[in-house]
Amino acid sequence: MSYSVGIDVGARMTRALLLDGHGRVQGRAIRETGARLELAAQQVLEDLCGNYRVSRPEIVYIASTGYGRYRVPFRQIQITEMSCHAVGALWLFPRTRTVLDIGAMNSRALRIAPTGRVEAFRMNDRCASGAGRFLERVARSLELELEEVGELSLRSQDPQPISSICAVLAESEVINHVTAGKSVEDILRGAHNSIGERLVALVRQVGAHPEITLTGGVTKNRGMVRALEERLGVQLNVSPHSDYAGALGAALLARQRWLRLQESAARGRLQSCEGAQTAFGPSP
Repeated sequence: MSYSVGIDVGARMTRALLLDGHGRVQGRAIRETGARLELAAQQVLEDLCGNYRVSRPEIVYIASTGYGRYRVPFRQIQITEMSCHAVGALWLFPRTRTVLDIGAMNSRALRIAPTGRVEAFRMNDRCASGAGRFLERVARSLELELEEVGELSLRSQDPQPISSICAVLAESEVINHVTAGKSVEDILRGAHNSIGERLVALVRQVGAHPEITLTGGVTKNRGMVRALEERLGVQLNVSPHSDYAGALGAALLARQRWLRLQESAARGRLQSCEGAQTAFGPSP
């Protein structure tokens, strides 16, 4: 069996996804990226091989993506995040026409064609207030784990506004709300609403069309999904694989590239045989 692998080296997490020769998902792996990007990429590849009993020679093609995609020394090809998230989202939800990728450092809205080609895109600029890093700062200010904030925000009765577009300044607003005696749930709901407003602005700038699919690590946050759905007025596509959409798209494009190389090699062999017959004539 031959396999293709997509590795998404993100700012916070590194993910890898394994596809078999039939294009079926066979495994996933995740590690914190940390400061040593090459090591994180190597570890997720080793995790795939060890956990799913795949030998390294069986992996015929590896594509890397994410902000650290150039730091994967064993890749065959590197592909932009936009292309990978577009292809991954379309595989998860074939009627996708708009993708909202929410990562730790960056968020981007994509309008895509039925083929997965990116037709238009917008990204949050400069500040990380439109992405997961904002929620990390808020969680730290409230002495919470990042995984807790989404569920807690859903219990809010009186959301408190967070108006700053800067993640650092927003942290000061959070502290002010705490000092004023506001509940953790209400502060968190305000933080999610603030991010939601900025993300929805990106979606509208690309001329969003349904269906809209969410990708990236923040898709695990139900509070964020709720904030976006309330503002967009539609139900959003979210899959158990949504946080792996970048790695999935990379793996799919890696498999596509491998198949094209195989087809090209087969045509080359056929042309060589035909050339030999022309040169020496048919066999008696």
